[in-house]
Amino acid sequence: MAKTDSTGSTGSSPGFTRRQSTGATWRYRWAHRQNERRQRTYRDAERAWRRRDDELRRLRAAAADFGRQATAGAGLPLELAPGERVFWALPAVQLVELRHTAVLPAPDLCVDPGRSALHHRRPDGVKVTDAGLAVLTDRRLVLLGGRGRRDWTYGRMTGLAHDPAAPITLIQVLDRRRTSGLLLPADAAAEFRFTLTLAFAEAIEQRGAVLAQLDELIAEHDQTRPFRPAIATPAQARITSLVPGGRRTVAVAAAAALLVPAVLFESDPPVRPGSDVAAAATAAPPTAGPTGLPTSRAAAASASKPRHGTVSSAAASSPAPPAAARDRLCGAPANPFGYDYCGGSRIRRPDVRVCDYFDCGQDFWAGTGYLVQCRDGALTLTGGRADVCAAHDGLRRTVWS
Repeated sequence: MAKTDSTGSTGSSPGFTRRQSTGATWRYRWAHRQNERRQRTYRDAERAWRRRDDELRRLRAAAADFGRQATAGAGLPLELAPGERVFWALPAVQLVELRHTAVLPAPDLCVDPGRSALHHRRPDGVKVTDAGLAVLTDRRLVLLGGRGRRDWTYGRMTGLAHDPAAPITLIQVLDRRRTSGLLLPADAAAEFRFTLTLAFAEAIEQRGAVLAQLDELIAEHDQTRPFRPAIATPAQARITSLVPGGRRTVAVAAAAALLVPAVLFESDPPVRPGSDVAAAATAAPPTAGPTGLPTSRAAAASASKPRHGTVSSAAASSPAPPAAARDRLCGAPANPFGYDYCGGSRIRRPDVRVCDYFDCGQDFWAGTGYLVQCRDGALTLTGGRADVCAAHDGLRRTVWS
């Protein structure tokens, strides 16, 4: 009989309490680890969301105040027209030209602050011909190089393209046959492209369209703000948490336990040593005949006949035909840009070679929206507009990157 102390508890209670406390400790450890992991993931997502939110709002403020801090170009070795204002200037910019003839998309007012980092490299087919000071005014883009001056007037621009992987901007104008542009330092390319878009919009009196686009990006980004995770409690712990690897380890162990008996069942039975010798010693005498040919044929037939279970084992061990790989593009044609119909980011400035892989509609580059596919299968840049796919039987789906 258990003894009772002065507190009224039995002598076995302390030991039972210690075991019970030790047995439940793993649940508290699991809850602590889960909460730390959830908070760490949340903080990383919150920081990334905050960085993009700050960048979008900075661009929105810069677009709203664009032109108010423009200078008269004092100190620049550039003769300005009366009333011409300077928005931006940067030295050490290289002039590049294309070795082949290309048709660039028409200039648009798209801003894409979420592009990946650019690498200072020169693509194939692009050569550097000069270097100097680049100046953006309210009327033109100018490069003051060692070999002379190169002007791109906004009113004469017919094509404009920004390389998605390199800090290169290519421009086509009416009064020049060869396609040329600028190769900038990688850390200054994003600011240059945004300022060029604003300067072009200001020249054609469409700065409000850029502001509306930034407001739309900010509203979309607000919907993606990460939520604070729920707190994990010890009661939510499962017994699989005690196993290293958790449920995955348990699942692998269960699969191995089911696979081993199946492999053993399909394998050949063991052969005892000396059984072949004993069979050869007790072989039946050859039947009578004119020659030993029948005996040889019987021996060859018996040698070529497989043992019991060999055919079924080979059939069972032969690999099944591989299943068809899952369509990672959700029906989109294979392309080197990663464009698909699954989901991701909207494409407002597609690659200049997109029409080589997709069926582009008429006047494709004249669109000012994001990339969509219409019901007749054609691609247009009318996403987000009231007249989306108006000439192609209506909207079908969005193209994502």
